[in-house]
Amino acid sequence: MSSKNKFGFAPVEPSAERPTRSRSVGPMGAAVRDAADSLQESTAAKVEQRRRNSEDAEAWRTAQEQGRVLVVLPLQDISTDDLPRDRLDLDGVAVSDEMEELKASIRDRGQKEPVEVYPGEDGRYQLKKGWRRFTALSQLHRETGEDAFATIIARVETGPSDRISRYVDMVEENVVREDLTFAEMAQVAIEAARDEGVDEPDAAELVNRLYAALHKTKRSYIRNFVFMLNVLGDSLKWPKAVARNLGVDVARAISDPEQVEALKAALERCGSPEAQTRVLKSFVSAGTKPERDAPKPKQKFEFFVGETKVTARAGECRLVSDVDFTSLPKGALEEAVKAFHEALRGGPRIR
Repeated sequence: MSSKNKFGFAPVEPSAERPTRSRSVGPMGAAVRDAADSLQESTAAKVEQRRRNSEDAEAWRTAQEQGRVLVVLPLQDISTDDLPRDRLDLDGVAVSDEMEELKASIRDRGQKEPVEVYPGEDGRYQLKKGWRRFTALSQLHRETGEDAFATIIARVETGPSDRISRYVDMVEENVVREDLTFAEMAQVAIEAARDEGVDEPDAAELVNRLYAALHKTKRSYIRNFVFMLNVLGDSLKWPKAVARNLGVDVARAISDPEQVEALKAALERCGSPEAQTRVLKSFVSAGTKPERDAPKPKQKFEFFVGETKVTARAGECRLVSDVDFTSLPKGALEEAVKAFHEALRGGPRIR
């Protein structure tokens, strides 16, 4: 039988090598695969982004609760009348050379340190810390009218806070910088004691709470100034001009009410800080009613040995120092006094 059919050709013989089917991805498959890969990558990225957003939100809430978030507030939204300032001569500070230097710095470099505020009862913010920065920006805005000086960077107090804590916050910055006089620190304690929101009416007791970070010797000096300011009142026209040792001496010398009235009368007649200092020194030296411009015999002399002030009178030698002598071992203090007596016995006039 012929292998050819009626059309004249034979069946096609299968090839010895079978053709392989191509497995390459076509255009549509490639598009679908790319879309799937992109979807998977996008989903993973979104999950990671959501995780980061959650962490950031939690960190933000924590920072807000802890008062570490800085905000920009209009100056007109801040009041300064709730807490008495820790400086006695605010008008003088506002026009001082130091204020002009601060304004020049802010004008050139902007505000570098934030102020601190807290919500007041009337809905406005009350200034707690940063009176000089607030005043400098207020002056710059009035002088220039520029919007750059119409706002202030601030940290807002969050959560409940008692009045005494706000007083502490107000003074701590200047205390650390040693930028306050003893009279100013005493005045803060006096004002806080008068504050109805503070639970301690004794200014001397408040000193320990307001200035807990200071050495107890300095707190003792502040209490002396509290006593002096309460006794002398407005008759002491320039309290900031009273040096530390002089203020302490005046406080310790005040005992007789008649002496106090005479001293207040003499102080009211003073026309300058220098005249006030002379009257106070005369009061301390005499220990009696001061007489203005009356010559006084020299009853003592003073000098310094290092940081220790030595005051010598008849039968008395007093040392004033930052050293807390009560903290010294009794034996060491006794040896020092013995050495002092031995040195005096060696002098030509001591028997």
